Amino acid sequence: MSVNPVTQFNTNSGVSNNNLKRKVLTTAALGSAAAFGVIAHKQGFKISNLNKTPVKDWAIFKIKDKTLKIEEGEVIGLAGGSVAGGLAGGALFDDKSNFKAKLQEALSQMLGNVAVPIFCVGQTSKFYKKHEEDILKHVPTIKGENKGFVKYANRAMKAVPPVALTAASLGVGIVAGNKVSNFINEKVSGKKIEREIRGTDFAPHVDDLCLAITLMAPGTPVGEVIAKTIPFFLTVPGYQTGIAQLD
Repeated sequence: MSVNPVTQFNTNSGVSNNNLKRKVLTTAALGSAAAFGVIAHKQGFKISNLNKTPVKDWAIFKIKDKTLKIEEGEVIGLAGGSVAGGLAGGALFDDKSNFKAKLQEALSQMLGNVAVPIFCVGQTSKFYKKHEEDILKHVPTIKGENKGFVKYANRAMKAVPPVALTAASLGVGIVAGNKVSNFINEKVSGKKIEREIRGTDFAPHVDDLCLAITLMAPGTPVGEVIAKTIPFFLTVPGYQTGIAQLD
């Protein structure tokens, strides 16, 4: 009885060509930037004649008045642009024998690291909003004479359930997404796929960090500032796609 060989595609030790890495990073960033431009245009930001627009009014920097919304759909769009750019860069600048590994990594990034985790977080968020009052009834409150401390302490206590649920659902989503993408890649390639979860798999989920910060410190611009870093973090899926190679 024959056993299918195990295919291990990676984005760490398989690439020694720094020139390739730089080129793929550039194409992934361009793909993410193009998607960002489309999103900004749809939300009413002017993307033409940027040289005539004050830098403070660029969509990526604006944190007051009209701000750019980056939610589930926008994250998927930015990740898609990044992955497309990284895949194109990998196809252009790497050996053609590695293209299959890049396709497999593209599926892992879009399905395993973006779509499935976002779905899990979104469903958990809906559940929390529906049962928020009942859940918060079980959160203890602190009483004391120091009103400032008590206020922020109670706010932090109330933020624990949604933050914990967000973190748990994100972890479950990434694990489940990795298994689903591995399964699909196995069926397509006819070989056993072993792609382990990596730290970079969490890069597309900076938006969930923003959510946690917003819950812990509502009314502050901290979440808005961090949200502006999402397009930069979303170049990671494209970069990982473009440099993937078969062992």
